[in-house]
Amino acid sequence: MIRLAKAEDAHLVHKIIMSAFEEYRNLDVPSGALNETVSSIEESLRSRAEKALLYFQDGVPLGTVRFKTDKTSLYFFRLAVCPEARRKGIAKSMLSWLENYAQEHGITEICCKVRMSIPENIQLYQSVGYAVFKEEAVTFPNGVQLKIASMKKKI
Repeated sequence: MIRLAKAEDAHLVHKIIMSAFEEYRNLDVPSGALNETVSSIEESLRSRAEKALLYFQDGVPLGTVRFKTDKTSLYFFRLAVCPEARRKGIAKSMLSWLENYAQEHGITEICCKVRMSIPENIQLYQSVGYAVFKEEAVTFPNGVQLKIASMKKKI
């Protein structure tokens, strides 16, 4: 089952993100997801600055993705699947849900940003029709550069 998260679900969204992004903790530039808190997610959901999905299997929350929309596009981020539940189609199911949501709301494209150093994530999005439309390097205060691919799919 996939459903929109409520502000009261922020702890579930946070728990899944922490589990999924833990593997990126020791990179030169750890994921910013690891610095988020339940309260920051709750506030974003409560204020409607963003929305989030929760994916449940047999009542157990295993996946989440957060997103924002404007009149023509949907931008998603923090797509996360618990490590023990990966490679079972959960991410693709959530992406499909987002596409249906976009269509129902007159949105014509879905976008995301992906670290180029994690090619399996780029391949996942390409496998369901996303294409890289921009590559950029972001330099952090410690001097480390991170290459980012912006991807999108027309709906």
